[in-house]
Amino acid sequence: MIKVNCAALSPTLIETELFGHEKGAYTGALSRQAGRFELADGSTLFLDEVGELPLDLQTKLLRVLQDGQFERVGGTKTFQVAVRVIAASNRDLAKAVTDGTFREDLYYRLGGFPIVVPPLRERTDDIPVLTWAFAKQLGVAIGKPVERIPQAVMEALQRYAWPGNVRELRNAIERAIILGDSSTLRLPPGPVNDSHKEESPLTLEEAEQSYMRAHISKVLERTRWRIRGAGGAAEILALKPTTLEARIRKLGLRRPA
Repeated sequence: MIKVNCAALSPTLIETELFGHEKGAYTGALSRQAGRFELADGSTLFLDEVGELPLDLQTKLLRVLQDGQFERVGGTKTFQVAVRVIAASNRDLAKAVTDGTFREDLYYRLGGFPIVVPPLRERTDDIPVLTWAFAKQLGVAIGKPVERIPQAVMEALQRYAWPGNVRELRNAIERAIILGDSSTLRLPPGPVNDSHKEESPLTLEEAEQSYMRAHISKVLERTRWRIRGAGGAAEILALKPTTLEARIRKLGLRRPA
């Protein structure tokens, strides 16, 4: 498999990386160079972060996917290749199509067999397996093997939302091993370790005010903030209009603009 990280290359270099260049095609092109499509002829090309490709290059990529043909940068000879293409992106390409930053025809050409990987927070059953895999790998690399992971640690890892997905999990395990002083994995203080902490329970008065605020807000929305008169909020709540107005002020409720 030939791999290309589209996000790691500047827009001026991606075309050369994919299609190659002829000698003298640009300043610094001292010799002819084959591109990744040539190298992957008869094999597989993996385009990582394909959503980062500029629009003009997306057009040329579409031609290769459709016809298997391309020219090197600075050349006129047309090359014919047979390449299996696998593309990956952490962006929502469907939204990028709507926003006009990704070609719709290229999106459907690449989407012959889509595989969507859900975020880590939606597959918490995978966390124990990934945790042990990272712990074994990093423990050997750092020189501090992990032999035990307490259940409380694993539960904390499964409760956390992981906005950084698998990369964040790996970093958290690595940090825990570096700071640990035994073969048992312990989580250092931080967002992951604090994810189990519950908010302080409300007092009875706070709970009553919270319920009252939510209930009055719902009634006010229903009456479109009409307090007085038949069908008004005061009548529904069985309160005097002046009493309801006072409670609205006390609860800090504001009519939306």
